Amino acid sequence: MFTRHYSRIDRILDQLEHALGTSLGAQAHAARPNPAGDLPAAELDETERRRAAGLMRINHTGEVCAQALYLGQAAVARDAATRTQLLDAAQEETDHLSWCHDRLQELDSRPSLFNPFWYAGAYALGLAAGLRGDGWNLGFVVETERQVEAHLDEHLDRNGLPAQDARSRAIVAVMKDDEVRHAEHALSAGARLLPRPIPDLMRLAATAMKTVVYRI
Repeated sequence: MFTRHYSRIDRILDQLEHALGTSLGAQAHAARPNPAGDLPAAELDETERRRAAGLMRINHTGEVCAQALYLGQAAVARDAATRTQLLDAAQEETDHLSWCHDRLQELDSRPSLFNPFWYAGAYALGLAAGLRGDGWNLGFVVETERQVEAHLDEHLDRNGLPAQDARSRAIVAVMKDDEVRHAEHALSAGARLLPRPIPDLMRLAATAMKTVVYRI
């Protein structure tokens, strides 16, 4: 059986193709069914539709960043098991990316125009985290996922997504469960918890990003 061996140039071109496809809004392919399934579309007024679209745009950009972050970390992971864990998590983030993209289309909206910028920044962060060693690499996963979990909780409370928007809420609920599991797996694999002020700086950067992405 013929097995193709990829050169460094092949791998770089593959990463570039993935970056362009993800950040420029190409449809990702989910391995799992969309949690919204056959749930009925809610009747949303214009204010509610714009709010739901803004929040789902933030979630979509978060998944663009997750793709870049995990791939950057996996590219320099020292242990094969760590690399596999990161790539497995990235596949689940691909599901999230696809679901959020679908929901944005249903809400007659679009992804953030700045996604290429967010992708590049997240990939650089992933490389930097990975170069510190696998313990810190996994620690970055734990902190990132904990912050994402808190962010998704905000979208599910009564001041987040419209209460009647069952389709968006179903997607976000499954995303939250997946993020919790990613953090737990990283902890069990030997993650080192990040020292302050790194978590605080990550939180500030995420808040600034969400403010921009909500509208653009």
